[in-house]
Amino acid sequence: MNKKQHIERLNRCIEISRKAREHGNTPFGALLADKAGNILLEQENVEITENICTGHAETTLAAKASQKYSKEFLWECILYTTAEPCVMCTGTIYWGNIGTIVYAMTEKRLLELTGDNDQNPTFDLPSKEILSHGQKNIQIIGPFPEVEQAAAAVHHGYWN
Repeated sequence: MNKKQHIERLNRCIEISRKAREHGNTPFGALLADKAGNILLEQENVEITENICTGHAETTLAAKASQKYSKEFLWECILYTTAEPCVMCTGTIYWGNIGTIVYAMTEKRLLELTGDNDQNPTFDLPSKEILSHGQKNIQIIGPFPEVEQAAAAVHHGYWN
């Protein structure tokens, strides 16, 4: 996958995050692609509408993917997401055996947008640091300045 293809899929995640917000959820979106870039699954946050604390887009997507695909297949897949996965989501991706993570904006940038909002008491902890303590060599690609502004724009006015 090249940079242009990554950006195309991240832009699709931004569209998914818009839908999440329209549906009354926090504005996050993720998708799973195979190694050729074919989109296999898409997921918006469902934390609010399904009243589930683990309803982040990445966690929900990884759970669905683990029911549908083998760990060997998932190792060759790419999880795209609007924001760098949080601690919970990074752990779920790790246990789900998804081999690559691509994200638009950093967790630190997200924290600037959400502030101390009770709905997103995020950690200031990069996924690379979390994964450095694991046993798998999961590739992390991001952030992408080319789409960061668009990813952040979906959050404007949400966290106030």
